[in-house]
Amino acid sequence: MTALPKHNKMTVDDFLAWAETQEGRWELFDGVPVAMSPERVIHGLVKQRVANVLERVVGTADLSCQALPDCVAVRVNKHRSYQPDALINCGDELSYNALEAPNPIVVVEVLSPSNAKNDLRDKLVGYFQVPSILHYVIVDPDDRFVIHHARGDGEAIATRIVRDGSLRLDPPGIEVPLAELFPPIRTTD
Repeated sequence: MTALPKHNKMTVDDFLAWAETQEGRWELFDGVPVAMSPERVIHGLVKQRVANVLERVVGTADLSCQALPDCVAVRVNKHRSYQPDALINCGDELSYNALEAPNPIVVVEVLSPSNAKNDLRDKLVGYFQVPSILHYVIVDPDDRFVIHHARGDGEAIATRIVRDGSLRLDPPGIEVPLAELFPPIRTTD
C-alpha cells in the first residue's frame, strides 16, 4: 500500500467522493488515502470464490442480507474506512450507486504478502469498532485456512483457526464450506 503525501486529513465522506474519481482501489487510514497493492492471481481467485460462496449461502438461508465483493467501503470512524475483499450487509438492499455498506455484519479479508500486517492487526482493531460487525474472517490463500474473529460479550473477541470442514457464522445463521473457498492445488506454482 502506498499513501499519498500528508495533507489535511480527509473525512470518509470526502474520501469516498475523491476515490470514486481515482484509478485503482483505495482505503482511508487516519485521514490519508492509501492505494491498495496489485494482487496475485491466487488472491483474486480466492476473493472471487469467497464472494460467490457468501452469495450462495446467504441466498439459501433466505436472509434479508446482501453478500458483496470488494466494491463497497466500511466506515470505521470519521477518518478511516476499509474496503474488505467481501462482506455481508444486512437490512435494506443497497442501491446500485452505494459506495459504502451501512450495516456490515461479516467482513472478509484475503491475506497477501503486502497486506498481512494491516489485516491481522490494524483491521482487526478497526473492524470491531463498527458496532454491526459480528464476524471478521481472514482467509489465507497460501496455507489454506481461515482465522475467524467473532464479537463476544463486552469487548471480548473470540478467535479460532479453521482448517477444514465448515465455518459457522451465527448470527446470521450460515455455514461456509472451507473447501469451496480455495481453488485446486497446483504443483507447478
